[in-house]
Amino acid sequence: MARIEGVNLPTAKRIEYALPYVYGIGLKTARDILHKVKINFDKRVKDLTDEEIASIQREVTANYTAEGDLRKEVRLNIKRLQDIGSYRGLRHKRSLPVRGQRTKTNARTRKGPRKAGSAVALKRKVTKK
Repeated sequence: MARIEGVNLPTAKRIEYALPYVYGIGLKTARDILHKVKINFDKRVKDLTDEEIASIQREVTANYTAEGDLRKEVRLNIKRLQDIGSYRGLRHKRSLPVRGQRTKTNARTRKGPRKAGSAVALKRKVTKK
């Protein structure tokens, strides 16, 4: 079992598709890393030797920000925006879309499920006399 940056990679997958399981490494970055350490993209994770795993680990730690360090950096960037009181920081604080998307409709991913007792539910119902 290959463990890189504290993440267990799936053993049955090809290494180029298993490396993006590490936060901060996408497909392009994974291919760049494998090209630098001269490992075939088609190789499965279970077929990697300990030397190959160690060389991938060295390359990732030396040249890329990944996993815990990257999560911490992103969290600190958001906290900085909130502390200086920027518009983006306020949007993060209120759990609303940050990048200019509309909120009248949609935005349910950021806002969460609809609240009970919305304005539509308060309309009077027509009764027959």
